[in-house]
Amino acid sequence: MLNVKDLSYHYPNGEGITHISFKLEKGDHLAFIGESGCGKSTLIKCLYGLMDLDQGSILWKGDKVLGPAYNLVPGYSKFKHLSQEFDLMPFTTAEENIQKFLSRETPEDNQRRSDELISLFELEDVKDQKVKTLSGGQKQRVALAQALANPPELILLDEPFSHIDQFLKHRLRRRLFQFLKSEHITCIFATHDADDVLSFSDWTMILKQGKVIDLRSTKSVYNSPVDKYSASLFGDVNLIDSKAFQFESDQSQILIYPHEVDVEESAQFTGRLKHCYFKGSHYLLELDYNSQTIFAQSQSPFEEGSQVNFEPNFKKIKQRFN
Repeated sequence: MLNVKDLSYHYPNGEGITHISFKLEKGDHLAFIGESGCGKSTLIKCLYGLMDLDQGSILWKGDKVLGPAYNLVPGYSKFKHLSQEFDLMPFTTAEENIQKFLSRETPEDNQRRSDELISLFELEDVKDQKVKTLSGGQKQRVALAQALANPPELILLDEPFSHIDQFLKHRLRRRLFQFLKSEHITCIFATHDADDVLSFSDWTMILKQGKVIDLRSTKSVYNSPVDKYSASLFGDVNLIDSKAFQFESDQSQILIYPHEVDVEESAQFTGRLKHCYFKGSHYLLELDYNSQTIFAQSQSPFEEGSQVNFEPNFKKIKQRFN
């Protein structure tokens, strides 16, 4: 369906994206993740046809996706793009914005579709308000609904939940990605939130300084990260010496997540507690062990400065690699 070959684009200052290639099938969900400035938004814009590429090609079902030099109105007609700046009509209502791209020949179907999306994004209370009066999060939800009113074949989302309140975000995120899957809409989204990636992407691309450093199934990217940078995008991580911690491995150093470090009195290593962070379901411990920082999870708090016994849970670690 989508075939991206050797895509490169650079701004006058030299920053940009280089030699990016990948393929997606219908209904696939791909997440772009990486530090700020790594090229996520630039890649989204290139895929939509907002940039004239330095080299490479973008094919959708064999058709070329071309940039503004080839199109009077930039953007590929079979795609929808939701940027961080919402393209809404401020002096019309939320409902009118959602209905903007619907055909006027089927008013009953249009209303049914509009009502479905208003319910999906919980906009019932503001559907008759002018967009200029809405909050940033409400505008973002209207923009999402508008993008899906006339279903695209592929939707490109750039930080789609950045303005939405936390108490709504989790519910709306589930609804959105379930809706996209049910309608077999291919989705590519850029995010900095690991929860977006782990729960809702089939594939994950990790970007760093405009280059792809990993592109695999999301489970593979998480379970066997290629380096500490990749693993750290999902949260705190430990890079430990295999021999020092008596772990049999072909690698001299291995990456271990905090939940893979056991904290118990009988553990064979001892560290001094630097900080104890309450995380709701557990505590995150930041330990100093031989001048190295070790992150571990605990069900109980400890006093800062106290000695804490810990050890890597090699059974959990090996299960992740299998």
